[in-house]
Formats: sequence, C-alpha cells, structure tokens
Amino acid sequence: MKIVSRQRRRTGVRARKTAREPMRSYRKPGVVLLGLAAAAAVGAVAVPASASASTQSPVVGHVYVNDNTAGTNTIGAFDRHADGTLTPETGSPFAAGGAGTGAGIASQGALQISPDGGFLIAADAGSNQISVLRIHDDGSLSLVPGGVVSSGGLLPVSVAVHDDLVYVANAGTGGSNFTGFRLSHRGRLQPIAGSTVTLPGNAQPGDVLFNGTGTKLAGTLVGTSQIDSFTVGSGGRLTAAPGSPSTAQGLGPFGSEFRPTNPDQLFVSNAHNVGAGTGTISAFRDSANGTLSSIGFSPFADLQTAPCWVEITHDGRFLFTVNTGSGEISRYSIAPGGALTLLGSTPVGATGGVGAVDARLSPDGRYLFVDESRIGAVGAFAVTGGNLTELPSSPTSLPAGATPAGIVAN
Repeated sequence: MKIVSRQRRRTGVRARKTAREPMRSYRKPGVVLLGLAAAAAVGAVAVPASASASTQSPVVGHVYVNDNTAGTNTIGAFDRHADGTLTPETGSPFAAGGAGTGAGIASQGALQISPDGGFLIAADAGSNQISVLRIHDDGSLSLVPGGVVSSGGLLPVSVAVHDDLVYVANAGTGGSNFTGFRLSHRGRLQPIAGSTVTLPGNAQPGDVLFNGTGTKLAGTLVGTSQIDSFTVGSGGRLTAAPGSPSTAQGLGPFGSEFRPTNPDQLFVSNAHNVGAGTGTISAFRDSANGTLSSIGFSPFADLQTAPCWVEITHDGRFLFTVNTGSGEISRYSIAPGGALTLLGSTPVGATGGVGAVDARLSPDGRYLFVDESRIGAVGAFAVTGGNLTELPSSPTSLPAGATPAGIVAN
C-alpha cells in the first residue's frame, strides 16, 4: 500500500506533489525481497482507529494509500484534518482497477498524484498494470475511462511523474525495466515508443523518480546495489549517464529523493547494509550529463537498521528516513552543499515501529504520514523543523486486507 502525500518528488520528481504542492517523482522486487526491507511487508493486522480522531477540525486535504490488496486492488482514502488527524473517506476503499499482490512489494513511489492534483496514479503489481483514478473535490476517487493499462513489464513497483511524463519501474524477472508514458488531460496513459530501458533480471528496482525540473531521472537497483541515472530528452526518452548504472555507496540502495530546492542533489538510502545499526544515507551531485558524484563524506551514518524510505521537507532543509528494521525515523539537517548532519531519531509508536515503510509530507509540510504496513495503519507525526512528534490519534487503521505499498497526500 502506498500513501500519497509526496508531491515534491513530485512535480518533476515523482510526482509527489500536486498542483498545490510540488510533485515528487517520484515513493521492488522479483520473487525474493532482500534483507530487512522485505520484513516491512508482513501481513497487515487490524488496528482500531483512534477514538480521538478529530471530527471537528476542518478537512483540508486527503491521504491515499495503495492497499495492494490481492485480487482487486484498492486505494484507501482518508480525510486529512487541519490538526493532522485522519478519518476514513466516505466510500473508501476505492477499486483501483487492477490487481494487487496481497504482499508487500518493498518499493517507494507506488502511488503518485499528477502535478495538477487531478489524478492518482497507482501501480497494480498483481496484474502488471497501472491505474489512473480521478480525484474529486470531496476526496473520493473514480477510475477514469480506459484508465487501466499495461505497465510495459512485470511487477510494477514505482511510479515517477513530471508534468505529463510518467515513468514506471517494473521489477519482475523477465520483464524488469523502466517504461515511459504520456498522461493526457483526460487521465489516459499512452506508452512512449522506444522509451523502455531493459534491466537485468536481478536488478529489483526499488524507486524511480524525476528531479524537480524533469531533466533527470534516477532509479535505485536494490538487487545489484546500483543506481541508474539518466537525462530526459524532449521526447520523453532517456539517455543513460556515462558509466550508468553506478555502484551504490552501500548495499541495497532503496528510497531516494532529489532535493526540492536543488534539482542537482540526490539522496539515497542504503537499506541492506549487514548488521544492526549500520544503515547509511548517500548524498550525490547530479551533473549536467547525469553523472553522479559523492557529496562531502557521503555516505552518512544513520545508526539504525534498514533505512528504506526517504522524504525531504519542502524547504529542502531536513531529511527523514524510515528505518524499517529498527522502527525509528532518522532526522537529518541538510547543508546548502548537500552534506547531512544526523539530528537523532524518533520511534514509531505502534508495535515498536518495526515494519513502518513509505512516508509522505502534507503539502504544507506540517505533518508526516507513515505507512505502517505491518499493522495495516497510517501513522501521523507533527513536523517542527527537523523534529517529529507522533500525534495522540496515531495510528489510523487501513482497510481490512491491505498490504500497503505506497502513500501520498494532497
């Protein structure tokens, strides 16, 4: 399941933000999921929604999660209140159109919002499809006519969006690739001829994303511990950077995000380093031709286990990474040049936090919503600079049967 709130990755990054919020481009894998990141996708267990969830604080937006349910995939939808609390949207969950796998897919960006805020784009990993749903004014969803299309490969796990350009990462052996589409004003996806970049069968892409200007696209390859880097041509096709894919600075590069305030800085989590407390975050400078070079003393220590999902504040000053193995959210400050300073970590309260996965910020940056796939719930944290405080109402339950694979917010 995925939660949609990342529009920074977004308008050119993974389509993470909506017209109201920059979009994130935004967010894996074959038969076998590697390391502790795979543990994030343990079957969901129902958790009662907090009785204190606000019914008085005004609704200011919504949070969506890709439930990745077996058979008919669904999207869980929540009203997002001004105080950060969540309540289920009337009619939720909504049918996505394709099928989920019923098990975690361990990727970032499986759910995205179009830059104009009008559509939700979901990976249907169980049917090798991508679905487009219209977002109505009240937050409800409906599948657009002809909104379900082939992903162009097997096991789609991540989606990146910039303007009308969409790229999908397919992770299934025998059909692993990056494939491009155009999104029409009616919400239809049209494949771009010649856009497919074939990947090795063991690549296990975990994330695909655009930078903020849509001129670069990056993809993490968990299975081979590499990072693919491309420049994006006017026709939407990709040109690999010299030496791409490059060797990552740790094992299992996983979540990633371009800095919202600097499209030439890329941050990547290294989720599968061996041993407890050995996780790291890498910082790269992305040159004009797409070549990645290390920033400062990268990689930067995380002191936690399995840092997987990455989210950067809209002002570009702070980075949060969800440590799936140790149940903590690490917090960093980002220097102008891209170097990271670890500020500390905040525990995810429910069940010790182990199994927490994808995360997205609200458009105003005041709240961070975390997909807690192990217990089938969404956690909510107040954001104050580089500090996080879990709300008393957190977590809020997801629909029964959900095995969340992505989250977003508008």
